[in-house]
Order: sequence, then C-alpha cells, then structure tokens
Amino acid sequence: MKEIKRIILSGGGTGGHIYPALALYRALKASYPDVECLYIGTERGLESTIVPRQGIPFQAIEISGIKRSLTLENLKVAWQMLTATRNAKKLIREFEPDLVLGTGGYVCGPVLLAASQLKIPTIIHEQNSVAGITNKFLARSVDRIATCFEEVKDDFGKFSDKVVLTGNPRGQEVLQTEASGSILSEQFDLDDQLATVLIFGGSRGAPAINQAGLEGLTHWQEQDYQIILATGQSHYDDLDKKLLERYNTSSNIRIVPYIENMPAVFQSIDLVMCRSGATTLTELTALGLPSILIPSPYVTNNHQEQNAMALVQRGAAEMIRESELNANLLIEKIEALIHDPASLERMRQQAQQMGITDASQRLIQMMEELIN
Repeated sequence: MKEIKRIILSGGGTGGHIYPALALYRALKASYPDVECLYIGTERGLESTIVPRQGIPFQAIEISGIKRSLTLENLKVAWQMLTATRNAKKLIREFEPDLVLGTGGYVCGPVLLAASQLKIPTIIHEQNSVAGITNKFLARSVDRIATCFEEVKDDFGKFSDKVVLTGNPRGQEVLQTEASGSILSEQFDLDDQLATVLIFGGSRGAPAINQAGLEGLTHWQEQDYQIILATGQSHYDDLDKKLLERYNTSSNIRIVPYIENMPAVFQSIDLVMCRSGATTLTELTALGLPSILIPSPYVTNNHQEQNAMALVQRGAAEMIRESELNANLLIEKIEALIHDPASLERMRQQAQQMGITDASQRLIQMMEELIN
C-alpha cells in the first residue's frame, strides 16, 4: 500500500475550520512520522498566526467570500477566485502532494478546485449540520465529502453519494487530554467534589450569555453547587472590579476571562451552558457532557441552531434561543438539571452515543484509499 508522504491542508477564517485540520495533522504525523505538510490559508484569517505556531509551513492566497445579495463586490470575488485558483495551482505543483484536504472557509474554494483540476485526490470536511457555501460549491469537484452530522448529507443533493460520516478529529484529541481530579481546586480554588456548571460564550465571550450569567450570580451564590463563568477577555476587562471581588471571593463562584485548557477542564464539569459551534459540540459529545445550548444567531444559515437541534432531538442537550434568554430562564434550566442526576446521566449517555471518537483514523483511512 502506498504511504501518505505529502499532504496539503486548507481551511480558514475561524478556529472551527482550523483546529480540525491541525488535529488531523497531528494524528497523521503519529501514523506517518515522515509525512510533510503544507497549509494554505489567507493572511487575514486566524490560520496565518495559528498554523505557523504549530511548526507547519504556511502559504497564503487572497480570496474573499461571496455576498449573498446581488452586488458588484461579487464581480471582484469572481476575479479573485480565478487568480487565487491559478496561484493555488502553482503552490500545489511545487509541493506535489498525494492529497489535498479542506476543512472549510472561503480559502478552500480555490485550493480544492485547483487540486481537482490537477487530478489530485481531494476531500472536504464539513463540521456543521448545515453545509457551508464553499463546501457545497466544491461538492461537484472533490472525491469525498467527510461529515460530522448525519443530517448534513441531504445538503449535498446529487453528490450525496460522496458523503462519508467520519466525525471531527478534534473530538479524538479531547479524549486523549489527561484528566485531573484536582483541576477545580488547583485552577479555580473551588471544591473538587461539588457539582459544577460552566457557562461560556466562546473564546471571545458572548454579551447575552454574560449578562444572563452575571444576573444569576446572586442566586447561585446561595446554592450547593459551583458556577464558573468565562466571559471572554474584553468583556472581563469591562466588568466592575468590586463585582469581581464580591463574587470571586465567594466559595462557589468564579468569574474568569478565558480558559486556555478547556478540554481538561471539561472533564471535571457536570453541566455546560455554551454556544453550539461545531468544535464545541464535538468536544461535548466526545466526553459525553450534558449541555444547555445557546446558538449564536449571528452565523451563516443559522447553522448553530441546527447543530444544537441535532443534540436536542437525541436528548443529549437542551436549547435556549438567544432571543428568549434571561437570567430567570437560565436559573430554571440549570436548577432542574443539576438536581436531577438521572436526567444528567441520560443526557451524558446520549451525547456519548453521538460522539465519534476515531474520526482521525476514519479520515486517514479515506486518504489511504484515495491515493492507492
């Protein structure tokens, strides 16, 4: 069997597109220590800083997203697409990869299209339960479409025969994160034995979630469980210092700006309240972690609500729309679950059943099949 020697990865804009690619790269490196990788992204995306820090060679091309309304800007995007595809072909010819894999974002358009035109095996990886516009555009050209939700298959229409449910490589990495029974006491000065709820709105925080969480703190201060509220750095900096001192000196509440080692912390949490981005849900299902999901209403095609519904319909999570969110509802939901171990256990089991914990191996096997 032919070994994988050289691969190009592409994906950008948000961490949800970048981190699965990096997780796959690390798994691929474990199977093929000598594999060489080139990552193609854009200078404006997070990938331009995140990827080089991982020691992976990085090249940038210029591409913008298509506007959903009729606009002259789309003429510029069309011209960019032609130029970017030509530039991507040059990079691909120089690198001579065995395969090109894209994990989403506008940059994947020209990169995967160029690879397909050069007759190089191609895979796109769709993390969400609603297919992104770039992946739908590429469905005709690529060889395989890897997915994380069964529901998304229909989005690819007549190309659905290319779809393979693989899961997200990020989930496998989370499971490999070492658990610590004392992380709550060591990192937050909390009780390692008490039930603990984690509330956060993503790495940058979410104002609506922060507001509801902050308004509930007075109530939670009197309860027999613990609350950790991660606000995001900029929102944390804006908080009143007296408020921070008041709650952070209590025995069961901690307000923090950001949690760097979230996968490790997750393993000591009983209930999470958070957004429903694809990477977060991958981590929750891999660990079997019960959740109350607050989908972001500010994303394309409302895909976070669709992601959340995939868990809700299986009994793995509950959902609150941001338009309905307030402190009283949040308190009510948390109280009902944290004092009902049987419900939490059912949610845990359902989440675990949804988790795919060998996604990297499935993707690597798919890659091997395509190049042989």
